[in-house]
Amino acid sequence: MIKVGVVYHSVCGSTRTLAEAIVDGINGNPGCEGGAFAIEGAHIIQGRYHNPELMLRLDQCDGIVFGSPTFMGSVSAQFKAFMDAASERYSGRGWVDKLSAGFTIGSNFSGDQLNTISTLQIFASQMGMLWVPLDIVPSQDAEGRNRSGCQSGLVAVLESEGAVHELDYHTALYMGGRIGRLLGRFQQL
Repeated sequence: MIKVGVVYHSVCGSTRTLAEAIVDGINGNPGCEGGAFAIEGAHIIQGRYHNPELMLRLDQCDGIVFGSPTFMGSVSAQFKAFMDAASERYSGRGWVDKLSAGFTIGSNFSGDQLNTISTLQIFASQMGMLWVPLDIVPSQDAEGRNRSGCQSGLVAVLESEGAVHELDYHTALYMGGRIGRLLGRFQQL
């Protein structure tokens, strides 16, 4: 069974909605099992993220998708605390060659969400992971997915407090499906 973890931080529920859609896309692939894992404030103790059970579950995954809302042009402080805590995996190269991808949501189209995606991509690269970009050309997609036009990852724009635009939701489903398909192909090699 191919396992994929979708680890995310959500404040108003929109990032959680995207994470759950990505998991649904992953689970739409035979032989794939996706799971959503929330970064909770209760797991941050004196500024340091501490949830060894989650880290062990992510160690067992073949792929990890990272998601954070964009706050002030980057990942949330809670997600950054998770990234810092993962440094133990960096030293031991525990996540090397796992597939990875990223997603974010911000309050407008020019909210510097690309910097959040770049932060997630650099983090994955430092961990030795293989980044999966979004392969949807927005102007050529008959379904209108990837409306933000970002190829590096899923950039969604908040509709209202906690609401996700339908096209962003369908882009998240697609992203999950793509990760599952690629992992299936790699497993056959």
